[in-house]
Amino acid sequence: MGKVAFVFPGQASQYPGMGKELAEKYPAARAVFDEADKALGFSISKICFAGSEEELKLTSNTQPAILTCSVAVHSRACGEGFAAGFCGRA
Repeated sequence: MGKVAFVFPGQASQYPGMGKELAEKYPAARAVFDEADKALGFSISKICFAGSEEELKLTSNTQPAILTCSVAVHSRACGEGFAAGFCGRA
């Protein structure tokens, strides 16, 4: 296989429930959300999984929510043996 690039979405791609199924199915993804909750001092996982659209639209929530989901996806992909030659974000 050639080089793999991961390109993650930016602001305005957020939606209520994002990352929930990933965190429920994969312990490595859940660990990313747990680590983000601890580092941020608030539950970004609760905002992602059960927050309202209005709550997610706040930049102070949007940016860490999208980053956390992106890192969780990356963690899952690496667990499947993918190694990125490049990672980027819109």
